[in-house]
Amino acid sequence: MSDLSIRRAGPDDAEALSDIGRATFIETFGHLYPSQDLEAFLPAAYGLERTRADLAHLRKASWLVETQTGGVVGYASAGVCDLPHPEVGPNAFELKRFYLKKALQNGGVGGRLWNEVLDWMMRQNPDDLWIGVWSENHGAQRFYARHGFEKVGEYGFRVGETVDHEFILRRSTHRNSN
Repeated sequence: MSDLSIRRAGPDDAEALSDIGRATFIETFGHLYPSQDLEAFLPAAYGLERTRADLAHLRKASWLVETQTGGVVGYASAGVCDLPHPEVGPNAFELKRFYLKKALQNGGVGGRLWNEVLDWMMRQNPDDLWIGVWSENHGAQRFYARHGFEKVGEYGFRVGETVDHEFILRRSTHRNSN
């Protein structure tokens, strides 16, 4: 949709980023968890304090997808990789979050957002790029495979007392860049 804009988030965007993070996680995955697990997870993952710290971090970045009226309908975050894999080095970067409201998916804005994030990560001159993705999110896995990511591991992602089966994907930066 051409009426949507993408811009890098700054410190003044902490509340909007926190809100869209919480909203899109619930919209995408909320049905998978008991309410007590969501109540335990959401403040730590998407709370304002955490969001402000992430925005202030020199090796992390976030982007907002906005409507013409300033409504936030998606976002992405990237930064130094902290996935539990033995080959993650200090100069590895990770796509940490990538969400759009369901009504906007498959309309082209995801590709635009992806390019913004990928360009930023590549400017960091990373050794490798990494992504953690839910094992049942087959659409995302296909998208990442089209962009050169390969499964190299698995781990458990905790949401409250629930532990999700996640795949670890990696792309060498010494291969193709798109």
